[in-house]
Amino acid sequence: MDREAVARLAGSAVTHGSSDDPDVLDFSANVNPRVPDGVADVYADALAGARSYPPEEYPEFRTAAAEYLDCNEPGVDARAVVPVGGGLAAIRLTVAVTVDPGDRVLVPAPSFGEYAREVELQGGDPVRVAHDALLSTDPSEFALAVVCNPNNPTGDAYDDGALRACAERCRAAGTPLLVDEAFLGFTDRPSLAGTDGVVVARSLTKLFGLPGLRAGFAVATGDLRDRIETAAITWGLGWPAAAVGAHCLDRESFVTATRERVATERERLRMAFDADERFDVYEPAAPRGARLARPGRGATPRGARPTPGGARCSRVRSLPTCCAPVDRGRAGSRRASRGATRRPTPRTTALSPRGSTGRTYPSTSPSAASERASTVRDRPC
Repeated sequence: MDREAVARLAGSAVTHGSSDDPDVLDFSANVNPRVPDGVADVYADALAGARSYPPEEYPEFRTAAAEYLDCNEPGVDARAVVPVGGGLAAIRLTVAVTVDPGDRVLVPAPSFGEYAREVELQGGDPVRVAHDALLSTDPSEFALAVVCNPNNPTGDAYDDGALRACAERCRAAGTPLLVDEAFLGFTDRPSLAGTDGVVVARSLTKLFGLPGLRAGFAVATGDLRDRIETAAITWGLGWPAAAVGAHCLDRESFVTATRERVATERERLRMAFDADERFDVYEPAAPRGARLARPGRGATPRGARPTPGGARCSRVRSLPTCCAPVDRGRAGSRRASRGATRRPTPRTTALSPRGSTGRTYPSTSPSAASERASTVRDRPC
């Protein structure tokens, strides 16, 4: 890292949404509410192995990751996989081996705030470009280009042909392309893993519902892969994380069931909001060629004006298509977040967008009387 940049950024941090309270039903954290069967047993069994160092090669994890990707992108082998402690670790490594002080880097906006911060920590200059215009931007003047697919927080995905054409232009310009595929598992779209000149960052956070495990991997080829492997922290993935990660990546039926549940739950939420006269339900434009789960709609309290680009205003916004809403059966065991307005009426939904005061509206759920309060925040994934 660049020492001057680190000193300049001391005390600063990217603001993230979500709540750490396990009793809060938090719609701002786009994490699967379920985990694959057997995770607890695998973790417990692996804990005994934590008394010794994990194998530096992580053969089982690498093989599981390669086979998981091979379902959509044939030809990815275990040697291309670099195990790391979460998707953000893969992003940091990629930026570290490609960006020098003074370099300019293409980053999407609005998108995950850590991209720009990682570039700044290396002394680079993050150049923010509208996420839907980034693929058509000339990459030749940049040391690295970053894409989030599907994009966070807008939830839309890039056309596969357009994304591969961008990768080809980046390769011709000598500019590596970093593709963050944290949400791609919620869709049936192909991965860019194994494409020359491309680094793919993946994690177990979103799809497998394990943000606290901190397990992920980077996928790259050739010299780019060698540089990332060289810079990676030795034993950067603990025994339990590696074992649970390999187990999850082999659960194809879990992935299929999750994708189906995303579609049905999104429709259930849409119908609930649509049934309440106090909410206007609108349908955002879908990206051309999108093959995400069923397009969703947003719900806006009547009288509130939805603003373009995900602006922060008092409204209930639909979850991005890539995200899995919480099951109704789980909602009954949750309570409202601290600070949300409480009323002795059937279930309320507290709206607490950043920069605004919490507001409450009676629930539109058919089982409202039996459910507790939940928190909805208008903020990025």
